[in-house]
Amino acid sequence: MFPIAWMYYFGTNLEHRFSVPDFWPKPEQTYKIPFEKDEIHGELERLKQRRLERRRLRLEKEGVESGGLERSEGS
Repeated sequence: MFPIAWMYYFGTNLEHRFSVPDFWPKPEQTYKIPFEKDEIHGELERLKQRRLERRRLRLEKEGVESGGLERSEGS
């Protein structure tokens, strides 16, 4: 009788008993993969701008840390 009670206890009402509310993100919160040609080009342009902005910030930070001294050829 005990295994049947065990299976009944854990086998009923599982979606309410063992669920975590808001575990999965909503569809509007997830990343949407671009399929159209113009969407792909727009996404590539966005990634390029993001990469260039990060590069600019990194170069500014490296310039400040090195004291703004730049090496010239032949010195």
